[in-house]
Amino acid sequence: MTSRQKDSGRASAATRRQFIGAGSAMLGGAAIAAASGGKAAALDPAGDPNGPPNIPEWMKVPGADTGGQLYGTPSPFEKKVIRNVPKNLKQYTSASTRTPLQELDGIITPNGVFYERHHGGIPEIDPAQHRLMIHGLVERPTIFTMDQIRRYPSVSRIHFLECSGNPGFEAIYGKTASDLVGLTSCAEWTGVPLKTVLDDVGLKPDAKWIVAEGADAAALTRSIPIEKCLEDAMLVYSQNGERLRPAQGYPLRVFLPGFEGNMSVKWVRRLHVTNEPAYSREETSKYTDSMPDGTARQFTFYMEAKSIITRPSGTQKIEKGFNEITGIAWTGHGKIAKVDITTDGGKTWQSATLQEPIFTRALTRFRFPWVWDGKPTVIMSRATDETGYVQPSFAELKAVRGLKSFYHNNAMQPWSIAESGEVSNANVKA
Repeated sequence: MTSRQKDSGRASAATRRQFIGAGSAMLGGAAIAAASGGKAAALDPAGDPNGPPNIPEWMKVPGADTGGQLYGTPSPFEKKVIRNVPKNLKQYTSASTRTPLQELDGIITPNGVFYERHHGGIPEIDPAQHRLMIHGLVERPTIFTMDQIRRYPSVSRIHFLECSGNPGFEAIYGKTASDLVGLTSCAEWTGVPLKTVLDDVGLKPDAKWIVAEGADAAALTRSIPIEKCLEDAMLVYSQNGERLRPAQGYPLRVFLPGFEGNMSVKWVRRLHVTNEPAYSREETSKYTDSMPDGTARQFTFYMEAKSIITRPSGTQKIEKGFNEITGIAWTGHGKIAKVDITTDGGKTWQSATLQEPIFTRALTRFRFPWVWDGKPTVIMSRATDETGYVQPSFAELKAVRGLKSFYHNNAMQPWSIAESGEVSNANVKA
């Protein structure tokens, strides 16, 4: 290499460094300006002893030993990211806890904050003693051990799970996203396609339903159409890469993508193949919808398209200037096709960006860049799924379903933003 080439190389490197430095400064200035309402912060090392170029205290001593935690835990500074236990709900054996949706990013719900719903408490089951019986209208009635179930070819799929009462028709006044729709979570589920096992035991021609029974004290029982069992139903034993936790059905549960949550029977011990549904307590007394004309909707399995803005959302506070609007959308009928955002109370709507990849029957993260002018307003999201179904307003839903109905409320959720930047639920009791 000649001296000129060396000099040219040094000059090019210097130019790149200068460009990178200038770009970083410009990018940093823009970010600071956006965060501070347009006023850039001056460099004041003395005013921030832990900020660059100063050396913070945690850089001066070795950190914690890696062997200190046998199972990893979050930072203590994230201690507010915990499940939401409703204060007005007596936590007996039939109870629920909610996912803190407003504190999460992406689409995967960590196992530690995945929502829970129990009807007879959480049983402690030794997987070596657990059995799954498949009987009824099958050629070869069989009792399986967990080891035998795990010998089948497995699959892993990302899907949401949602309680059908999320929220009830008269429970639309919660303060946070978690209060309102915290009975929604999303995970990567691993297990065996139910069709694989059913093919092995052999379905008889008149098999129309499978009645699934859980091994909890309530022996929760739900009837599943055979078409769903053969489409995408799973026998699940792992969630987000680890074995199911006891509250999620350890060691084995049924999982029905897109169907109301209680049908994904936990701690499953029996699959009874029949030619008619069981009409159990959980599909007659519960999980049916009373209509204004005195009739009732039954077997409303699918969860309809739904969305909610999680940031900014109730109890949060924003600053004037740039704010990203983000949230989640989902549908039991396939993929989310689009999410529209209104920042003026529904007068106008604009399309949000959907985070790729978009999975079938999974949460989809949406984002929308917004510059708030500091004036009071109402923001809201509206989901459309790939079937063309559009998420309704609560007024539209109530006009059809009335207020006697409890389940399958998939209405849009409006958030009010005050002049102070404080965000609250725009649904107000009359």
